[in-house]
Amino acid sequence: MVDKPNTSVAAPSRDFIREIIDEDLARGRHTRIVTRFPPEPNGFLHIGHAKSICLNFGIALEYGGACHLRMDDSNPTTEDKKYVRAIQEDVRWLGFDWKEHAYFASDYFEALFTLAEGLIEDGHAYVDSSDEETIRDHRGTITEPGRPTPYRDRPAEESLAMLRRMRAGEFADGTHVLRARIDLASPNMKMRDPLLYRIRHAHHYRTGDSWCLYPLYDFVHPLSDAMEGITHSICTLEFENNRELYDWVVEHCRVQHRPRQYEFARLNLTYTVMSKRKLLELVQKGHVDGWDDPRMPTLAGMRRRGVTPEAIRKFCDRIGVAKNNSTVDVALFEHTLRDDLSPRAPRLMAVFDPLEVRIENFPADAPNTLDAPLWPADVDQVGTRALPFGDRLFIERDDFSEHPPKGFHRLSPGAEVRLRHGYVIRCERVEKDASGRVCRLFCSCDPRSDAERATRVKGTIHWVSAEDAVEIPVALYDRLFRCEHPGVEGGDPLLDLNPESLLRTTALAEPEVSRLPAGAHFQLERIGYFFVDEKDGHKLFGRTVPLKDSWAKVLARATSTTEKPATATKSAALAKQKEPMRAEAAALVKAHGISSEDARVLGDDADLLQFFELARAHHGQPSSVASWLVNELPGAHRGAAVHALPFGPAEFAELVALVDGGTITGAAGKEVLRAMLGSEGNPKQIVEARGLTQIADGAELLPVIERVLEANAETVARYRGGNANLLGAFVGMVMRETRGKANPKLVNQLLLEKLG
Repeated sequence: MVDKPNTSVAAPSRDFIREIIDEDLARGRHTRIVTRFPPEPNGFLHIGHAKSICLNFGIALEYGGACHLRMDDSNPTTEDKKYVRAIQEDVRWLGFDWKEHAYFASDYFEALFTLAEGLIEDGHAYVDSSDEETIRDHRGTITEPGRPTPYRDRPAEESLAMLRRMRAGEFADGTHVLRARIDLASPNMKMRDPLLYRIRHAHHYRTGDSWCLYPLYDFVHPLSDAMEGITHSICTLEFENNRELYDWVVEHCRVQHRPRQYEFARLNLTYTVMSKRKLLELVQKGHVDGWDDPRMPTLAGMRRRGVTPEAIRKFCDRIGVAKNNSTVDVALFEHTLRDDLSPRAPRLMAVFDPLEVRIENFPADAPNTLDAPLWPADVDQVGTRALPFGDRLFIERDDFSEHPPKGFHRLSPGAEVRLRHGYVIRCERVEKDASGRVCRLFCSCDPRSDAERATRVKGTIHWVSAEDAVEIPVALYDRLFRCEHPGVEGGDPLLDLNPESLLRTTALAEPEVSRLPAGAHFQLERIGYFFVDEKDGHKLFGRTVPLKDSWAKVLARATSTTEKPATATKSAALAKQKEPMRAEAAALVKAHGISSEDARVLGDDADLLQFFELARAHHGQPSSVASWLVNELPGAHRGAAVHALPFGPAEFAELVALVDGGTITGAAGKEVLRAMLGSEGNPKQIVEARGLTQIADGAELLPVIERVLEANAETVARYRGGNANLLGAFVGMVMRETRGKANPKLVNQLLLEKLG
């Protein structure tokens, strides 16, 4: 049996990055587009990286340019060859090829050092011999400017000599650093004389012990782009504040090429953690079985789970490229995955909780095998298999009820069901064991064909032949985290791990299942899509994704290909009626950077779209209004009509503006929305009444942070001893102290300043 892949390729959607490139080409700024994907080889790639891979390599393919794969390997303590190999394998698996353009930042160490010398000679850098605490204290705060250390005016000749002695290994770690001389009063903390080089006597996986002086990311990255001739340096929004420093480094170093940095929204998924640090912690603490555990969001883990590269590429195209961060429902990813697996996965049967069925009137001349199709009628594939059949079968225990509730259409005493691909059977009597539990059903069958049988049955159940069933090892994977936003409440995502994310069991399957080769996809009818994973010579049949698809209802119902003929004309008319709304939604995507999924939902509901238009007139961030309206308004536009809401567009826009402006946190915004739905007043009244105003003043937060650190001195010592994973725990403590009202980004920044 051959796994038949879905080879259809969607055309790339237009986005603001491609619009920038189109304009650059039209104006003659570039004649050839060169992008890059620059991962740090300190862990495995995850699905968030896939979005960047698809964007950067996709643009290069679309414009006939090149995409470089560059390892950002300037940190010797965390990087390893195994990660380099894993990254290369993942990029190839996704379907992309960097060809001859494989690069390593470590190859530029000599050139970067020469450029650093030039910065000193030009008066733009100096060697600072202050200790870490002094440098941190002199950098200032978000409300106070920085102050020069005693070494800021060190003569260029002396700094140059010191830098060369640092490279020669004359000094211990942390005794000296090279800093850019920029602006200690800059409102952008990144520009307050940032560190460019630090001493680190550590073995590098490629350069060995030839260097003990290593450049930092904000120096390496822009100069690597410049040396490689990158035209569009595309990164995620967390590097937006780095752009000013990126431009400064390129401008003040002696390089010819001037790349430009552009930021897009990273991929955030519900029930998922994308932090490489947290993923590493999952591995190190044994919560998962390595980076390629099928429950992990890493590409290696997804590959072992049976996720296809085509599904990931289609998903990345579906969510689009936006300028504002948002969180995508993991159900959309699962829906996309089912779409991809359906035409490639043959349908087979297995029973997990077997209940024996004996057919007492099984015809003596009945064949012992059935010629059963591998694909349903609505899938454009063909093929059959010989399905063993007999008078002893196993069915799922929950497909039988001795006292069935109303609406139960499966097997019960006196009731009939159809065996998938087989006869209609009727339960005549049951047999129970000593404990009173049903252990066997005695049934009769109706051997007549459908054409001969006038009465249809409502239920169809799956089964396996008792004599021929094969026991197989099964892994039923579920989401690794049990809540939509891991770590939001307790501060540490690991507190939200799903204890039932993996269930190892066995099933009784038809023989065809056991013959599937490693790497095959298949569907166990009524259970889910599965994948044959082989590790250390042993096969494991793992569930890729269940069959239930909650997201399918959200997508365009009018374009469904499975409608009954009687409703097709009506649905076509409905789709035609919605065309103007969808066109308007598409225009919103282009004009305001609204995600394609948010626009699609808006375009499917005229009232919702009108509500959005009125709300965005009151708030200058249309993408935020759309995101809150589609993703946070709890079902109001699907159950009750939008016009029946107890508030209007202006009040809704006011709520979004409070979040965007930092008055309240996103979590508090959801609480306010619930209160608005309960008619408790307008957003500002609710915020004031409940005391939800966000604490965004560093002076107010510092005493709280100091109390937390003082009360956890032992944990502070562990952090400063090298356990950087504890930062998230401190953030959680501060958030709990402030009842979730503190600005998390500011808390993180202030903690870093205090902890060093």
